[in-house]
Amino acid sequence: MADRPLLLVDAPSLYFRAYFGIPESAARTADGQPVNAVRGFLDMIASLVRTRRPDRLVCALDHDWRPQWRVDLLPSYKAHRVAPEGGEVVPDTLSPQVPMLLEVLAAVGITAVGATGYEADDVLGTLATTQPAPVEVVSGDRDLFQLVDDARGVRLLYVGRGVAKLDDCDDAAVRARYGVPASGYADFAALRGDPSDGLPGVAGVGDKTAARLIDRYGSLAGVLAALDDPGSGFAPGLRGKLVAARDYLAVAPRVVRVARDVPLPELPTALPDAPADPQRLLELAERWNLAGSCRRLVDALTGNA
Repeated sequence: MADRPLLLVDAPSLYFRAYFGIPESAARTADGQPVNAVRGFLDMIASLVRTRRPDRLVCALDHDWRPQWRVDLLPSYKAHRVAPEGGEVVPDTLSPQVPMLLEVLAAVGITAVGATGYEADDVLGTLATTQPAPVEVVSGDRDLFQLVDDARGVRLLYVGRGVAKLDDCDDAAVRARYGVPASGYADFAALRGDPSDGLPGVAGVGDKTAARLIDRYGSLAGVLAALDDPGSGFAPGLRGKLVAARDYLAVAPRVVRVARDVPLPELPTALPDAPADPQRLLELAERWNLAGSCRRLVDALTGNA
């Protein structure tokens, strides 16, 4: 197959989805420890390898889920998800599964990488920008629609309905969904807001108004410039809302936009056609009752060559 893609996986997006999608009672070790997130994540990767047939694969990690530089710009950023003792609110039975998952990926030979001071989104943005195309980004995070780039060959495989029903999105798909091109998505999201990330948006501006503004003025910078032009044609009510939100709009796009210049080491991206450490993988599969998922992943890898 010519031009096989690099698959960039938003690991936190997928393992959270796996955790909530599979009951703990259905996936436990012999001593009762839940492994539902690990099992579900491995099955998702196996399915993606079988169906997308990548020749490269990297899993991006959150080394900093709420970077200070974003909080400095917008203190409300993800503030509602901070645990009382600090750190992110994560289910008690999910946290121990993340190191387990990383051990399995290492034994398989799949690269997983994060960067201090950056979210997984930023790692994905940097790799999507710097690695040879074609690139397929896998995530359930809407913010990553901004990475879609037809000219460069970057698509988003949006798993909002699960991996089995993923939406393969190019620029036309983003336009059809939101009324803006992928290049305008971050500005659109800043205007509309996103409660899940603590982005207040502009009061009274929803999806349709945000899309109309981006379509008319080209960008949020264009919208703000037009506010100072009495002949720009804003309805008085809308102008007032935008003026009231000017301070927020001055910083929000920088919060929403993913970084594309994260300092990353040279990474092995090639998808292994066999486990890197078969004995270690066997030990982990037996210890954590993951034999079925590990076998399905290995079968997908060996059938992918």
